[in-house]
Amino acid sequence: MKTLAFASRNTKEIVRDKINLLFGLGFPLILLFLLSLMRANMPSGLFAVEYLTPGITVFGFSFISLFAGMIVAKDRTSSFMLRLFTSPMTSGNFICGYLLPLLPMVICQTAICFLAALALGLDFTVNIFAAMAVLLPCSIIFIGMGLLCGCIFTEKQVGGVCGALLTNLTAWLSGTWFDTSIAGNVFDTIAHLLPFCHAVDAGRAALSGDYSAIMSDLLWVFGYAIVVTILAIVVFQRKIAADK
Repeated sequence: MKTLAFASRNTKEIVRDKINLLFGLGFPLILLFLLSLMRANMPSGLFAVEYLTPGITVFGFSFISLFAGMIVAKDRTSSFMLRLFTSPMTSGNFICGYLLPLLPMVICQTAICFLAALALGLDFTVNIFAAMAVLLPCSIIFIGMGLLCGCIFTEKQVGGVCGALLTNLTAWLSGTWFDTSIAGNVFDTIAHLLPFCHAVDAGRAALSGDYSAIMSDLLWVFGYAIVVTILAIVVFQRKIAADK
């Protein structure tokens, strides 16, 4: 109940920031339409909608991390958080309370991307639902990264780390726009040591119906999600102990 009450408060804070909310949900959609228009003039088939949609969806998750980091950083610097430190809530309650309101945003953003893809020519098959289900766990990585940054950095610093650094890392190392192997072995190795490329590949495998190829990439995603979430809880717990 403590977690749900705190999550309800955080939901109101997120909804109140309408401009950033619309930008976070709408910008990936704009990219999908623009790149699809470019594809129409490219006979090579670059930016095919079935190839592009999972990547754009994962790229959109990087904006969710900005929401997560900003709300935590803002609370840390306010008297509101100091009052909460006197409550019986644990660090796990805090992190879950921040995480839960972001999951509906993730679902909405994923659904919007795939609905737009259908309008742009993606075939409607059961694989769409499989791809959406596979991509949802990937969002936990980005939410966890945002929460972790919010625990460590100030509100302004979170804007730089999550708003600039993380979005660029996701864009360049996820394989959304190009095959990472064409940038050389070193670049390709680094990309596959990080979760972004595996998240996109898992989504593409699900969308194409190649279910046997999903789990190898999804294991990387689950591993990173667990580590990042646990790390956020531990760091937040230390912040509580230091601020009390």
